[in-house]
Amino acid sequence: MHAVEKKVRAFVRVKPTAQFAQDVIKFGPDNKSIDIYIKKDAKKGVVNNKQTDWSFKLDGVLHNTSQELTYETVAKKLVSEALVGYNGTIMCYGQTGAGKTYTMTGATAEYKHRGIIPRAVQQVFKAITRSVDSFITVRISYLEIYNETLCDLLSTMTSSGASDVQMAIVDCPQGVYVKGLSIHSVSDEEDALNLLFEGETNRVIAEHTLNKNSSRSHCIFTIYIQSRFRVLSDVRCINSKINLIDLAGSERLSKTGSEGRVLKEAAYINKSLSFLEQIIIALADPKREHIPFRQSKLTHVLKDSLGGKCNTVLVANICGEALHVEETLSSLRFATRMKWITTEPVINVTYDSEGTVKALEKEISLLKQELAMHDSLVNRSSVTYDPLTDVQVAEIKSQIHKYLQGDIDEIDLTVHSMEFITVYQIPLSSKQYMHLQSSTV
Repeated sequence: MHAVEKKVRAFVRVKPTAQFAQDVIKFGPDNKSIDIYIKKDAKKGVVNNKQTDWSFKLDGVLHNTSQELTYETVAKKLVSEALVGYNGTIMCYGQTGAGKTYTMTGATAEYKHRGIIPRAVQQVFKAITRSVDSFITVRISYLEIYNETLCDLLSTMTSSGASDVQMAIVDCPQGVYVKGLSIHSVSDEEDALNLLFEGETNRVIAEHTLNKNSSRSHCIFTIYIQSRFRVLSDVRCINSKINLIDLAGSERLSKTGSEGRVLKEAAYINKSLSFLEQIIIALADPKREHIPFRQSKLTHVLKDSLGGKCNTVLVANICGEALHVEETLSSLRFATRMKWITTEPVINVTYDSEGTVKALEKEISLLKQELAMHDSLVNRSSVTYDPLTDVQVAEIKSQIHKYLQGDIDEIDLTVHSMEFITVYQIPLSSKQYMHLQSSTV
């Protein structure tokens, strides 16, 4: 199937606040543009050439939008396409405390505050209940990248708090995967949400000035979908996955006041996000031959999502206060660069040869049963449809040779298998004789 190039879709979601800077942040009437205005600093004198206004064009601006509308706008189409075989990635990016985790996971206080992940799970299983011509299986994994270390949020931990399994990112012809990451089968929405909540309790969080529950790691919740269809005698398999990514927030240390362990975590977070931005710039450059995906664990894991055959959507989360305008500008620049990237989504279809063989064997068995029933009705119950045994083959050959040598006048065989024409005391004609003679040479 031919791939069609598609641009990465980028949205901006503004965190609600009572101190929204209306004189700094302006939204376009089409809800697809956002303008930033900063007053000139009078202290820097009359001659001041520093830029004071910026305009950004995106696929949508989500301001004062509900979780439901956010999902409808950002994720619903991507999940629908994943159900027919396209891989998909949704990524939340932005400064710390801008609402990335709320957008991706939501809040447990009220049902309406569910985020993208639980709503995507619900959409997948609703589609499964409506499907009548396929067999669909769903599996879940939850990966955390903490201080450049891969962690399985759903693995069985040892007494020391670490997993026994060593994980590594592996490149293969089918794409990138994490060796050692546990993948769990789920039968319904409740099973999948239980795994989500289990993983959430294992995430690393910390408190600093801007966020009491700051995520200290990048997390990737993946839904794997396999659909199996019967097409004539073949079993067609459609495999897809949805990566739902909650990136750790970028931090200005002068604002967060981080120290000790939190300071070290911030350094790792900022470094990996810097590498991610470098990848975005490289992918947008048509003259660039090498893309350094291996610079960090995050960029390596996202190789398929950013430069591969995948539908990709970015949600840039920003704060609406004037205090955070520099971080807002940084997030909007990143979102704009993401829109430069093109991907080539394709339906992931394979044909299960083992399943096809089993299906054919079953079909043969049913046909034999049907023939046996027919034979019993016409008094041919002695006929079987199994292959000839070695003894039967030897007996046939023996009688043919005897006939050709003139030792017997007739071939007298009672063969009870449809693999050989049944003969009952039938003298051979000259034509049949010549055929047998030529077949035994």
